[in-house]
Order: sequence, then C-alpha cells, then structure tokens
Amino acid sequence: MKFDDVLQQRRSIRGYLNKPVPKSLIREVLELAMRAPTSMNTQPWNFYVVSGEVLDRIRAGNVERNLAGVPHSREFRLGPEYVGPHRDRQIGVAKQLFAAMGIERDNKEKRHDWILRGFRQFDAPVSIVVTYDRAIHGSDIAPFDCGGVVNSIVNAAWARGLGCVINSQGIMQSPVVRAEAGIPEDQVIQTCIAMGWPDESFPANAVVSQRKSVDEAATFLGFGD
Repeated sequence: MKFDDVLQQRRSIRGYLNKPVPKSLIREVLELAMRAPTSMNTQPWNFYVVSGEVLDRIRAGNVERNLAGVPHSREFRLGPEYVGPHRDRQIGVAKQLFAAMGIERDNKEKRHDWILRGFRQFDAPVSIVVTYDRAIHGSDIAPFDCGGVVNSIVNAAWARGLGCVINSQGIMQSPVVRAEAGIPEDQVIQTCIAMGWPDESFPANAVVSQRKSVDEAATFLGFGD
C-alpha cells in the first residue's frame, strides 16, 4: 500500500478473526515501526508480545479485578477528565460505535458487554504491551517517543492486512500484566496494542472516526498569503 493510503484507510479494529498471527509477521511490523524518530536516538521502548494462554490469563485477571472493583493501576498519568471539544469528540466516536453495534442508550447489558470487550482487549489474538525504561521515567519525552512508535506499529500492521486498536483498558490492572508477561520492575507499562486479522463482519470495524480540519488544528505564520 502507498503511505497515503495507509493513513487515509486505517481504522481502529475492535473485532478479530479467530486466526493466529505469525510471529515472523509481527517481527516484521516491529522492525519497520522501530524506525520511528526518538529524542536523541534514545529508543526508550520495549515490547512484550503476548498471545495464547499468556494473553488469556491477562484477559481473565484484568476482567476479574475490574469487576471486583479493584482500582485501576495504569502506570501512565491519566490527568483530568476531558471537557469541551475533547469531551465532545470522545462522545462522538462512542455514539458512532454504539450506533454501529446497535447498543441503545438505555441498554445497560449491552453497554456493560462492550466495556468487558475492552478489558479483554477485544479478544484479539495478539497484544503488544509497550513499556519504557524506568531509568528515564518522570520526563514526558520517553512516553512521547513511545507514542511515535505505537503510531508506526498500527500503520505498519495495517499495510500488511492486520488491524489494531490502541487499548489502555487492557492494562488497567498492571500487576496482572506485569506478572503474566514477565515484565521486570525496571520497565514502566505505558499502553498495549490489540492486533489481529480484522473481522469484516464486525459492525464496529466499519466506523471511521471524524477528524477536525487542518484549519481547526493549524496556524500558519510568515507565508505572506
């Protein structure tokens, strides 16, 4: 695929085929994505690629603890709740997804099921847990650089027929993820990426999120026109 086509056509995938993803293909995606730029070439990222029984145990532990009311233990800063246009866009994409899935506003059962799917990382066959070195924790540069490589991963995957969704719900219970994936304490867990072959019959996969325009986002100075 052409680069422009990847960016224009990529969608977040929340429904996957029950079909394994070859380890060699994931390695290819990571190798390409790791060309992403970083501050002073620090390359702070590490990846714990989990599948099979390991991922099933993470799913189960994440769901169990969340349903039991255990407070989330995500290791990145969440900050305040979204307000204003940010909240509007958050609600907007939720409405798109719920409409596609036929989830009515007052249907608590379907809404609860949707939340559980997020805790299960949307039942994807692969999860890539992204971490960075704790030695450089405290600066915003390392998570910024990891965001760059995450973007590259989802685009490189899409170019090869794989779908992804960046899903911090899947690591809400970091102790479970750390224990099951064998992540050492010298790593900070930032996020995870659900990955697999898209199920084209899954309605939410057709949702294309609305984007603000260049005129809303960009200010041009010094161009003389």
